[in-house]
Amino acid sequence: MGRFIVIVLDSVGIGELPDAWKYQDQGSNTLANLAESVGGLELPQLERLGLGNIHPIAGISPKAHPLAAFGKMAEKSPGKDTTTGHWEIAGVILDKPFPTYPNGFPAEIIMAFSREIGRPILGNVAASGTEIIQDLGREHLESGFPIVYTSADSVFQIAAHEQVVPLNTLYDWCQTARRILTGEHGVGRVIARPFLGEVGNFWRTQNRKDFSLPPIRNTIFDYLTDHQIPTTAIGKIMDVFAGRGIQTHLEAHGNQEVIAAVLAALKNISAGLIFANLGDFDTLWGHRNDVQGYARGLMEFDQKLPDILQQLREDDLLCITADHGCDPTTPSTDHSREYVPLLVYGSQVKQCNLGTRSTFSDIAQTISEFFQLTPVFPGQSFLRQLR
Repeated sequence: MGRFIVIVLDSVGIGELPDAWKYQDQGSNTLANLAESVGGLELPQLERLGLGNIHPIAGISPKAHPLAAFGKMAEKSPGKDTTTGHWEIAGVILDKPFPTYPNGFPAEIIMAFSREIGRPILGNVAASGTEIIQDLGREHLESGFPIVYTSADSVFQIAAHEQVVPLNTLYDWCQTARRILTGEHGVGRVIARPFLGEVGNFWRTQNRKDFSLPPIRNTIFDYLTDHQIPTTAIGKIMDVFAGRGIQTHLEAHGNQEVIAAVLAALKNISAGLIFANLGDFDTLWGHRNDVQGYARGLMEFDQKLPDILQQLREDDLLCITADHGCDPTTPSTDHSREYVPLLVYGSQVKQCNLGTRSTFSDIAQTISEFFQLTPVFPGQSFLRQLR
């Protein structure tokens, strides 16, 4: 049994989808716009794999003989959030988007939450997470009331200072919110957003924790587990899938820790699915419109890529992709409705153009076929094109 490795470069989109206008995302192209903004990206390893063959990107040339199979994927599910994108990669296509709350959550939700935790809340608005802790941080320190906010995504976020609200208490509050937010108010994620600092200088810590809805149908993790094929999740993947079907979890915070965990997994895990998410592109740079940070993060990943490739065995497949866009060059700080890149590398891979895939779920189908299981997910496997 070989290994199938999925690395999600969180938010690294590659051009607006045909329905981007429905999401006010016309013109978004995370990779191409970013490259243009910084005068060209230097990503020699991704360039060798064929990134420049997918779409014109300043500084990245198409290769006559790329080392990987290349293409791009369209998201079939409605929405553009983390949960939707990852679930679709794992084989679940949503019929309707998760609910969003641009005007805050309804009174019945807030009242139920406040009653359960025994105190009022601050906020209940759609806001930037870094800005709302500056705006309401003083009042939070004085009152001990949690800061509740949302965004353009389907999220219920609870921010609290770690020296005012212990982490375990904050996580308990999130579990309470998760129990309340079901049915028509079943948001994709409840997120703990702990922070530290003083008035005028608050900052979010790495103790964030996501509490996702369990997938509405079986994912590739469930399918492999049912067939006794090992599954390993690295970083936020455990939270995104509510732990279901995941046999081994390697905790990691930030891109560098995730990359280190991927290398450790490749050294120590001999078979099955290894699924990782590099979230800094989204949380640190995309949502904050940090063009230079985003470019620097891509170059840092590119520099580490040879270490990953060297750990691959003859029968391994490595798939590098994304879950949505988050173009840091646009006025918006929200996710963007975009195609995502698809690069598939392995010693036995035939370098080819995989074209434009109609759903992220093609990856789940390909994983199924890779492990010689009957494909049961929507979409089409591309395994035979690789051989």
